[in-house]
Amino acid sequence: MPMHVGGLQLFEPPADAGPEYVREMFESMRDTERIAPLFLKHPYRSVKTGGTLTWRDDEQIDIEHHVRHSALPQPGRVRELLELVGRLHSTRLAWERPLWETHVIEGLADGRVAMYTKLHHSLVDGISAMRLMASTLSSDPDRRGMPAPFAEGAARRRKPEPESSDSLPAAAVDAATTAARTLADLPGDAVRTALSISADAAGMPLALVKTLRKGLKNETSAVSLAAPRTIFNQSITGARRFAAQDWPIERIRGVGKATGTTINDVVLAMCSGAMRTYLTELDALPEQSMVSMVPIGLKAKQAGSASAEGGNAIGSVMVRLATDRADPADRLRTISQSMKDGKEALSSMTPAQIVAMSAIGMAPSIVVPMLRMQGIVRPPYNLIISNVPGPRVPHYWNGAQLVGSYPVSIPINGMALNITCTSYAGNMGFGLTGCRRTVPHLQRLLTFLDDELAALEKAAGVS
Repeated sequence: MPMHVGGLQLFEPPADAGPEYVREMFESMRDTERIAPLFLKHPYRSVKTGGTLTWRDDEQIDIEHHVRHSALPQPGRVRELLELVGRLHSTRLAWERPLWETHVIEGLADGRVAMYTKLHHSLVDGISAMRLMASTLSSDPDRRGMPAPFAEGAARRRKPEPESSDSLPAAAVDAATTAARTLADLPGDAVRTALSISADAAGMPLALVKTLRKGLKNETSAVSLAAPRTIFNQSITGARRFAAQDWPIERIRGVGKATGTTINDVVLAMCSGAMRTYLTELDALPEQSMVSMVPIGLKAKQAGSASAEGGNAIGSVMVRLATDRADPADRLRTISQSMKDGKEALSSMTPAQIVAMSAIGMAPSIVVPMLRMQGIVRPPYNLIISNVPGPRVPHYWNGAQLVGSYPVSIPINGMALNITCTSYAGNMGFGLTGCRRTVPHLQRLLTFLDDELAALEKAAGVS
């Protein structure tokens, strides 16, 4: 279960690009002298660290190991590119080196240049990876002399964001420590902070009871106890398949406007319809609705919590995909209501409680494979579908326009398919990453996604 995330970007060379453009692009990256600190870290453990993994900088980094130049076989279709990305995403990152690779790929028949980059998930998550990518590009097509994305100083400096409560995953431990202090000796602000953090911890049992009750009643919450078994919920191999395509956001937004739903609801409905068709074709569609884990952002509560100082809280909702329903409009309505119910369930919690409940909801997906109980107990959910916002305007790197951006994510043992979407310059890019053995004919899902968007437009009366 390799734990790296990746991204595939497609660039259109500038008008003045010569025949050696891709080689020069690769060499300019390879010859980077100063590497950003994030790209120097590698995991390290010893007796001195008590066997605990820590970060250590690589003082003799071999840049030629991390930056590589590849070419596609003829005829240089997107199909060959996706096959290569699937193979590259299957290989593990070496712990004795910094945990990243960048591959510059030429040979596409239409002249575009591809770049595939992977980093270990302990270094970045999806949102931070998207921000990192955007910060190393420019919206100015005439800008030149831009360093490689991993070069020191490549990322544009951004105004520091206030630290939010999301950085307190161990809120209960912190609360217990804070409560143990003598409150009378603390300043007034500290007392209020300590009390509100303690209130977070005190509310954990009630939040857990409410969450489990919803799960037992098959109502949407951070915990699912009703997902059916599917072909995705079994042991996986390390080999990967990857499929990617994008659709105009205006088409997706049009369905949302006509039905009173959100863009994310429509994306989930596209995935639901595609899953239904795909599994029906394989004679493997479960009678019950499939369940997806969907990460969401929630506004922090404005009172009653120390975390009101922060901005957003990140949680997860287990959404019923309504794959047991034949009508596309009915599926969309069910998904939209399920998302609303999930957000409402989490909105009654503080951000620290949201993090805790979401962690509990995720725990079975790790524990069950560790105990080798796939196929014995029901899965907590069937797949992960996430949506990461990206830049809204075209971006460039040394005049080369970024024309496509597709996330390459992590299938986990017992959860063989991951669908991650990202918006960029008016398009929604879908990246489908699956176990090569467990998820057959993955590319067929792209056709089914397109068919489902057309079906949703028809059902919504959108021309």
